[in-house]
Amino acid sequence: MTSEIRLAFEHPDARSKAGAPELADRISLRDHIVEVDIGAFQQERGKTQRVCFNVVVEVRPLSEISDDVDRILSYDKVSEAIAVELAKERLNLLETLAERIAERILLEPQALRVFVRIEKLDRGPGALGVEIVRSAKDFSVEPAEHLQVGPRPQIICLSNDAIASVSLSGWLDTLSASDTPSVICVDLPVDEKSLTGHAMVDRRIALLSIEQNAWVLASKDDRCVVVGSKTELDWAIKHNELCVWAPSKMVLDATQPPKGPVSDTLGLALWLGHSLNAKHVMAIGSFDSEQDDPLILFRGVGPDAL
Repeated sequence: MTSEIRLAFEHPDARSKAGAPELADRISLRDHIVEVDIGAFQQERGKTQRVCFNVVVEVRPLSEISDDVDRILSYDKVSEAIAVELAKERLNLLETLAERIAERILLEPQALRVFVRIEKLDRGPGALGVEIVRSAKDFSVEPAEHLQVGPRPQIICLSNDAIASVSLSGWLDTLSASDTPSVICVDLPVDEKSLTGHAMVDRRIALLSIEQNAWVLASKDDRCVVVGSKTELDWAIKHNELCVWAPSKMVLDATQPPKGPVSDTLGLALWLGHSLNAKHVMAIGSFDSEQDDPLILFRGVGPDAL
């Protein structure tokens, strides 16, 4: 068997390695099987069949070694591209689906080239499929046109009084039952008075103190999961998981960080809200803040605040 024929039936990872002009970093999704209603034949309509996805993405190497999840192309982006395109509409052709998945993945800034293989597993004794190879230059879509995946969240800013309130469990019940994903921001602890006189040090201390308060909230209810990276937030929002924001990483890594002091936790929540394209910000409890932003839906106190 010639190498060309052998490679034609190899996994996309092997094809990527054989066709790469130079060494490339890769991430892969192997044997991802989904029940899908797809196909051009009448007997395929109105019922699902197993479809197997194998995807390899060649990515830009990191300029330096980093253990930062926000700097890499997450596996979630690959499986998410499949899920989003499947949810859009029923398709007749695997070719169309493969093209759309490739285009969505290549909108990610780290992606250079993608191999997409899709196979129907239930149409005969073997797997019937299609494979395509696409690179970023094959598409004219600009990254700014990247579709936002999933719903827009709401930001819930809880004061210290709200965290200590007997109404907390009821508020969390309401948020958990809502169709709108919620990201909870917490206040700076009341007794946090530590000041060093060094602005950067004080900023970091305040951020860490807010994160301690986030863990205090998480200890009160198992539904509250503390997350710190944009990748974790995106995942929680798309899966409607109740999460509590630990702000240090995003604030310290931001090219356009919050303008005011991080001790203004309502201002911090607004900054996050704009970063996530949130529907609105809801402040529960009393905050020492002069923020007046149209993103603030309301400020409430008492058991009926939500």
